[in-house]
Amino acid sequence: MTYLVGEDWKNYFDVVIVQARKPRFFTDESRPLRIYDEIEDTQLWDRVTKLQKGVIYLEGTVKQLQDLTGWSGHQVLYFGDHPYSDLADVTLEHGWRTGAIIKELTHEIENLNNPTFKRNANWLQMLTALIEDHQDYVNSDNVDLLKAWMHERDLLRNEIKQVFNHQFGSVFRTYHNPTYFSRRLFRFADIYMSSITNLLNYSTNHTFYPRRGVMPHEYTSYFM
Repeated sequence: MTYLVGEDWKNYFDVVIVQARKPRFFTDESRPLRIYDEIEDTQLWDRVTKLQKGVIYLEGTVKQLQDLTGWSGHQVLYFGDHPYSDLADVTLEHGWRTGAIIKELTHEIENLNNPTFKRNANWLQMLTALIEDHQDYVNSDNVDLLKAWMHERDLLRNEIKQVFNHQFGSVFRTYHNPTYFSRRLFRFADIYMSSITNLLNYSTNHTFYPRRGVMPHEYTSYFM
């Protein structure tokens, strides 16, 4: 922390806890919270009854943190970079708001905004709709045309997939479906971003409101 932000790094935090050893910090109930003695490089065994700014604490549990600070439930926005070891327990067991740090987002968004990718993705959608709308026409000319469309669709799907990663495609999507990682991310994270510094673009009073997702059976009624 001294290397990252300077000698006075503790001034930026109300509470500092080290060696929390997630996920044990969220699941254990008996680990005591101790004071870290920076001079002697050891821990003090005095019972901790309050948390003070500028003091470094060791281990402990989330229950102790909540009891000593009063921070609980939706008052807390907790950030982590792993849906399970960081976010799952605090959102399911403690009702905390959660933010996920996903560094792959930078690469994903760059590709999503590439003009060639946009053109291919839009044409893939239109091509899929053409195949779906004309699949019941069974004369020989239409059958050949459908096969050509389906071949072109398969080529486009692979081209779009390989833009993200040549082996397994996007971290977030496998063809038209979200990946298992995406489903877990959406389950355990209220917001996600590539870097915590992205929040510098917003004021501390900013509220992020969830957007209404469109389900397959809702699409027609929304866009007629």
